[in-house]
Amino acid sequence: MIGRLALGLYAAATSAATPLIHWHLRRRAATGKEDRARLGERAGRAGLPRPPGPLVWLHAASVGEALSLLPLVEAIRAARPDLVLLVTTATVTSATLMSSRLPAGALHQFVPVDTPAAVRRFIAFWRPSVALWVESELWPNALGALRAPGIPVFLINGRMSERSFRRWSSMSGVARLVLRAFVSVLAQSDADAERFRALGARDVRCFGNLKLAAEPLPADEVALATLRSAFAERPRWVAASTHDGEEAIVGRVHRTLAVRHSGLITVIVPRHPQRGPSIAALLRSEGLATTLRSAADPVPHGEGVYVADTLGELGLWYRLCPIAFVGGTLIPHGGHNPIEPARLGGTVLAGPHMDNFRSMADDLEVRGLLKTVHSEPALAAAIEGLLNDPRRGLRSGGMEGGAGVIAAVLGAIAPSFPTRQRSHPPAGGN
Repeated sequence: MIGRLALGLYAAATSAATPLIHWHLRRRAATGKEDRARLGERAGRAGLPRPPGPLVWLHAASVGEALSLLPLVEAIRAARPDLVLLVTTATVTSATLMSSRLPAGALHQFVPVDTPAAVRRFIAFWRPSVALWVESELWPNALGALRAPGIPVFLINGRMSERSFRRWSSMSGVARLVLRAFVSVLAQSDADAERFRALGARDVRCFGNLKLAAEPLPADEVALATLRSAFAERPRWVAASTHDGEEAIVGRVHRTLAVRHSGLITVIVPRHPQRGPSIAALLRSEGLATTLRSAADPVPHGEGVYVADTLGELGLWYRLCPIAFVGGTLIPHGGHNPIEPARLGGTVLAGPHMDNFRSMADDLEVRGLLKTVHSEPALAAAIEGLLNDPRRGLRSGGMEGGAGVIAAVLGAIAPSFPTRQRSHPPAGGN
């Protein structure tokens, strides 16, 4: 009873706040955090016509989750070419990547904000037959709008960190109602599965992590050759997917290491590329030689920092740098995917805040492919050791693919797909 009341209050509050939410989106668009030309999609208004036929909606919030979906998208298309596949994401970066990475015939839209009107508009237009949500997206209004007409919803690669589990446990009635909207939760680890069961989810299973099935990050061969020539044999490391507060730490670590490693290059790849100029300004104010990739600056000629503030090039830096620090981990952000650098042969360093990828990090640490560093001095010492013994930073990642995970997930969701082609009348306006 309390849970239903809380969800009703949430629906009323988000409905009342709709003008404020859209004002906030317009402000974000002004700073490049939303696509101004596609803001209508965030309100549930389609930016594309709906093709005829049954449609599967796949939702992933951001880049890592969206990339993990790609092998599943390919598998569904191969098994059921009659289905229309619609992928939604929430960030500009993920939308940009999906425009180049989605297979032919798959569509991309921005996910609507979780207000009653926006999600109703979205669902009424696209009319999904099945919805597949990835990792940890638990939006009550959208789930309720899907549940009402009986559309089966799966949570795939489900992730529930210990911190999120404690938060949801404090409102267990709400958690149970929200999770019961999923016909099945396919968790990415046994620990995640246990947390989902404890919160009341039904039919919880664990097949492994979809991110293991993702292809290695791509890299442009011409750019790779050019950068290899620029780096030559100079010592180097990359700090990837960094967040505010971490770049200053990386800069100080660079200064410490450069004293003993002539020509050292530190590559910083900020999680949000639009922060590149401000990061470069910060490092320059600290007296560090810093160049900016988005400005077409060259790699520093002597020791220095190269801020790689561009989209879709992380595969370059993981191939070029045998030592990779994964950002979002020296601050309490939850971390980013450590498998990506490990798969490309690098040794991975990460701070203690790896809550979002704990099982992955633990597995890599057991294999000797990841080392946890708890402080700035520990990060400097770990990189120092790897620079002094290059072989330690060039070991093979040894990451097997996850084809079995894809097959298991597809087997679990396929029975909910429409059994035959259905005709749909043309979609109305929205």
